[in-house]
Amino acid sequence: MGADQQAAMRMVRLSGQQGVPVIVVDENVVVGFDRRRLEQLLSQAPTPGIQLGAAVADARPRANVDGAYVGRVKRGSSSAEAGLQPGDVIVALGGQDVRTAMDLERIAATLKPKTRVPLAFLRAGQRSVVELAI
Repeated sequence: MGADQQAAMRMVRLSGQQGVPVIVVDENVVVGFDRRRLEQLLSQAPTPGIQLGAAVADARPRANVDGAYVGRVKRGSSSAEAGLQPGDVIVALGGQDVRTAMDLERIAATLKPKTRVPLAFLRAGQRSVVELAI
């Protein structure tokens, strides 16, 4: 039995339904398209990992440099408090090089909450280092 079949069988076991859309959010089964229930479960779901508050993408295509390109910064977030702005390129976090947006996510996932770590970024070609409070 393949992984897809195993997943389908698990959904049938959890919900008792077959041939009906089934979504599982943190082991809570939602049968069909119960939007109200989905929104309720998703609003209560814990957000995994550290949230930096910046929308990032790979910098190479945008800025011709390795790093995580900052597209947006959420007001009041750790990134905003550190002074990051759209167009900045994050090149290091916690002493580790950031070459892609995925690197930034991987490194951020290893950080402990309520700590401070150095964050290096490029703005208009100039490298700056700030302390990021997580």
